[in-house]
Amino acid sequence: MNAATATLTAPAVSATPILPSALSRACRAARVAADNKGQNVLVLDMRPCTPLFDYFVIATGTSRRQIHTLAEEIDDALRGMGDTRMGIEGYEASKWVVQDYGDVVVHVFDPDTRDYYKLEELWADAKPVDWEDESLVEAAEGEPVAE
Repeated sequence: MNAATATLTAPAVSATPILPSALSRACRAARVAADNKGQNVLVLDMRPCTPLFDYFVIATGTSRRQIHTLAEEIDDALRGMGDTRMGIEGYEASKWVVQDYGDVVVHVFDPDTRDYYKLEELWADAKPVDWEDESLVEAAEGEPVAE
């Protein structure tokens, strides 16, 4: 084949976006919650406990406005990483807002509701993740997963 008859083809591009790891996205959600003055921010590794999701992110907001801000800012941050929220519940009532990202589930509570449901105790077998440890997050960044 000579240069005149050669055709160039572009490499195949996957239609499925590559997301950062679930751990990386959970830690990012936790950082955003803390940056927006969320209280008692916690990431739980749920993988040994259930096949339904990998991580819980739990945070407390002190007012309806702050709970809304936490939910919206976390969604903006995860969307910026290429993630898509599959569902949201409790936004209007603002006592317990749950955002489902498939392998990461974000819970934002008011203080009384968090104390009542005590997810940390309900899922006591789940190990807390040190979401502030940058080296842990950097290690997880090397493990992208398909959406």
